[in-house]
Amino acid sequence: MRLASGHAVSYLTGEELLKQQEVFRGYKDGLVRLTPGRWLLTPAYVKYADELYDTKFRSSDVVVMTYPKCGTTWTQEIVWTMRNNPDLNNPMASLPVNARCPFYEMDILMDQKGSASSLRQILEDYLQKVAPGEKPRDGIALQLASIAPDPRTIKTHLPLSLLTPDLLDTAKVVYVARNPKDLCMSYYHHSRLIQSHGYSGTLDQFTQFLVNDELLFSPYFEHVKEAWLKRDHPNMHFIFYEDLKSDIMAELHKLDTFLGTSLSEKQITQVAKHTSFKGMKEREEKHFSSPDDFNMDVAKKDGGFFRKGEVGSWKNLNSNQEAKIELWAKRNTLNMGLHFKYKI
Repeated sequence: MRLASGHAVSYLTGEELLKQQEVFRGYKDGLVRLTPGRWLLTPAYVKYADELYDTKFRSSDVVVMTYPKCGTTWTQEIVWTMRNNPDLNNPMASLPVNARCPFYEMDILMDQKGSASSLRQILEDYLQKVAPGEKPRDGIALQLASIAPDPRTIKTHLPLSLLTPDLLDTAKVVYVARNPKDLCMSYYHHSRLIQSHGYSGTLDQFTQFLVNDELLFSPYFEHVKEAWLKRDHPNMHFIFYEDLKSDIMAELHKLDTFLGTSLSEKQITQVAKHTSFKGMKEREEKHFSSPDDFNMDVAKKDGGFFRKGEVGSWKNLNSNQEAKIELWAKRNTLNMGLHFKYKI
């Protein structure tokens, strides 16, 4: 099978699939790999792939693009607040962030077999309220994106190569990268917490999946590289999670310039406070707290969707795990001029 993007689809089989399903209990439908790129996605992606690729963005759109667990939800909230709620008086701010800022390909996760989701129900109910004629089976997130009022902020974990080729010539992209050691720890926790992943293996196994480019939405460095090579495009704003954490005001000022929001100092200060880890955790966790979505044992023991929001969790890696990630990162960033920060 070949997609509109030109990628060929192959379904994981045999030992490769068994290795995944032994520890990722949520992948009951299996996984698919796209080439070129070796992108690893759920089979539900195939249903939506061409529509995702062919979608034409608006000139007023901003797409927040990241590999999973690189500060996506935080950046979504920052960008939406700067553009739609700088005075903190927009009534839509009480909605879940994925209702206000559609997670473009979220249907490929929600459509997995056995994926009973309270968040899905919230989003479906919201869709029916604002667009009664739409059919959820045709893609809740896709329809939320299509009916979202301007200016739209859209989130995606898809790389540039799986989106329309004229994206950067039409809309703006805010790309966030994170150091691969902290990424490993955050994605490990997330995969254990979220039932649609259902990860039950060890951190050592997870580290190996990471460096083998065998996690959902992998390969990580190919994802980053596609955006890094476009970092000088006037519609690309490439930032690092660690810079957001170390000096949020400086980064908000840069974003203000890129987005053209022309916020006052007071508004930027309000945005910083409103989108702080503490503030977001208090608002959003009520939308991310159902046993349908979460492994509640993991949530109670190790924290929920908003766990720490820190730089330096990688110190919980053992020396072998850390060495594996360092070698993987070095091999994949040679001659790129890309340098990650591991402390702030």
